[in-house]
Amino acid sequence: MPLDHFAPDPRTNFERMLAGDLYIADDPEITRRQQRAVRLATRYQAAYAEDAAAARPILAELLGALGEEAHVRPPLYVDYGDNITIGAGTFVNYNLTALDVAAITIGADCQIGPGVQLLTPTHPLEAQPRRDKFEAARPITIGDNVWLGGGTIVLPGVTIGDNAVVGAGAVVTKDVPADVVAVGNPARVVRRL
Repeated sequence: MPLDHFAPDPRTNFERMLAGDLYIADDPEITRRQQRAVRLATRYQAAYAEDAAAARPILAELLGALGEEAHVRPPLYVDYGDNITIGAGTFVNYNLTALDVAAITIGADCQIGPGVQLLTPTHPLEAQPRRDKFEAARPITIGDNVWLGGGTIVLPGVTIGDNAVVGAGAVVTKDVPADVVAVGNPARVVRRL
């Protein structure tokens, strides 16, 4: 008989995931939502190749919210899609990986470079809980008019303030204030705007 790591908690793993608590991704609802996201992302990429404007309704169905005049170039890789909000006028270049176990909020008028990774999932540092497949997640928030250079990686729980610029290839491990330029690994503020 399998070990119930969460007894006597009556919640499903899906409910624990939504609450931001530790969970194990073996819930049928989690699997259903992940498969939905893969199908929609694949349909979006195929439709975009024929007509970007005609593909937009598929993207809108995939995401939690898609602002007016927001544009996302495929391919787009997500866990669920519906935990992602993209603000009006934002441009997302090719190959965004947005692992939206927790909410990912991208503000209005942002520029997201190619190959950016927005990673909300976390795993325990201790070996046994990782072997037991425990996961959790923390949200990512990107303010308005933010520019994330190509290859930027944003880690769980990070907030990037309005008008910030994050240099290409930066690894953002902690919050970035508004109106600054941050670069490097780990990203650090190098000037105010």
